[in-house]
Amino acid sequence: MSKECEVMIIGGGIGGLTLALALHDAGIDCRVYEAAPELRPLGVGINILPHATRVLGQLGMNETLGKIGIATKEAAFFNVHGQLIFREPAGVAAGYATPQFSIHRGDLQMALLAAVQERLGKDAVVLDRRCVSAASDDTEATVTFVDAAEQTHVVKATVAVSCEGLHSALRKQFYPNEGAPKYSGINMWRGAVHWDAFLSGATMVRAGALMPGVGKMVIYPIRDNVDAQGRQLVNWVAEIESPQPAQRDWNKAGRLEDFIHAFKDWHFDWLDVTAMMEATTGILQFPMVDQDPLPTWTFGRLTLLGDAAHPMVPRGSNGAGQSILDADVLRNKFVQYGVGPEALLAYDKERVKATTDVVLTNRKAPPDKILNVVHERTQGKPFTTLEGIIEEAELRGITANYKQVAGYTVEGLKAAAGNANGA
Repeated sequence: MSKECEVMIIGGGIGGLTLALALHDAGIDCRVYEAAPELRPLGVGINILPHATRVLGQLGMNETLGKIGIATKEAAFFNVHGQLIFREPAGVAAGYATPQFSIHRGDLQMALLAAVQERLGKDAVVLDRRCVSAASDDTEATVTFVDAAEQTHVVKATVAVSCEGLHSALRKQFYPNEGAPKYSGINMWRGAVHWDAFLSGATMVRAGALMPGVGKMVIYPIRDNVDAQGRQLVNWVAEIESPQPAQRDWNKAGRLEDFIHAFKDWHFDWLDVTAMMEATTGILQFPMVDQDPLPTWTFGRLTLLGDAAHPMVPRGSNGAGQSILDADVLRNKFVQYGVGPEALLAYDKERVKATTDVVLTNRKAPPDKILNVVHERTQGKPFTTLEGIIEEAELRGITANYKQVAGYTVEGLKAAAGNANGA
């Protein structure tokens, strides 16, 4: 059996499709194999930070994303009483060369899919191929798939990359005795609803606190002018401590009555949060879980990428972004070393360390650490001034530390761009 491509991409999510575009841009032959019989725009909102939009911009995607998402202008933090704690600019407004996009995950995936099919051809994405196992020898990678009819398909390539997400068959094959996901003690509920614009109309809000008996919200718009009233599609995430984790399924339905009690008094002058959630249909539920970082993702001609490699607690808006960075680095290693094990090991060496730092920081010190610090120091009561409670330098230090760990400081991205241009 001859090889079907140089790089076999297992999974047609954000990481897999970005990798396909990046490899095509580098002139490297690839094909995507996706388990679903049909790709549909699933999920709710995500944020794509400037380190990731730098990559997507190089692939010619940012103009499209600017039309279907929101270019985020600022990040703002509020207490449980709706009082502003801290506000800082985001994206281009913060001095980045590329935007931060708040966007529906399905819109992003469909835009990437359209670009892949336009540039690589309609047959570049093969549907109804669920990976069940893979093998590697001195010359090729061999992956076994089954379709919905339980028929087996064996595909060969020079290398294979698992972009299968949380339930990666290759990750389970590599680490059959890996422990259960690490539950943080927090479940989250997510939804999106047509709602009037609030604050700047492009603000990412974090509010409340993750403390016993207290809830936290993340709220931001992901589409403009979605109806005749000119409203936005507003994405929200509600988080509360829960004794048992929800099912680890991004599309698991949730119930309003399971969490609304924590937010029943959230009627702020800038947004009626309670009413917004009560008006939402199609609520989803997901546990705040991650996995301990792996020592390596690469075995011979097989490797992992994105959530298959480094599932993380969804804080800091970095899950999808880190998969996009994975794709960019892997592409560059193929260009440098050729398509083969040497490139995979170089990619592994760089990205395992970088993503391990993000996974561990998301557990302990994400940007929303600000909320808990202020809640503890004020004992959850309203404040008249933050003077004597927390200084602006400390607030800026928390977000600056996260940007440093996650790799998206303004200075760092400018330096990376300068090095790339000088190469």
